[in-house]
Amino acid sequence: MDNFATFVQFIDQWAWIGWLVLIAIFLVIEMLTLDFTFLMLSFGSVVGLVTDFIGIPVWVQVLIAAAAAALFILFLRPPLIKRLHRGEDPTKSNVDALLELRGTALQDITQITGQVKLSNGDTWTARTAGPVPIPQGSPIAVVAISGATATVRPVND
Repeated sequence: MDNFATFVQFIDQWAWIGWLVLIAIFLVIEMLTLDFTFLMLSFGSVVGLVTDFIGIPVWVQVLIAAAAAALFILFLRPPLIKRLHRGEDPTKSNVDALLELRGTALQDITQITGQVKLSNGDTWTARTAGPVPIPQGSPIAVVAISGATATVRPVND
């Protein structure tokens, strides 16, 4: 029992180093991920460090730090992310820009083979989204892109 008491006293005496290590680790991970989650965890660790300096027991420090990190994640992170993304161009690009794009079937389209010309001028290998074949010349819309193949559905205008 005496060894356990010595161990607890050791942890209580050096907990501030653990908080500093956690802060550093979370900040390094944040620099790699850039999504503010680990920044909020580091803020929670700063709260844990402050509670250690006040003299609160380690188990209470951990609870307070976890609660603070959760509050930071719930209430501080969303407005920071919103502010970060406010200047972004809302225009879809890449594959997202092709979804629901209209076009015309250049060949009969089945679940195995077919070809379409999209309204943006691109010609794609195509497959139907359903079991019913789409005849050549029919209007289509892109449902999904898988590699270099467009999955399409017929459009009834």
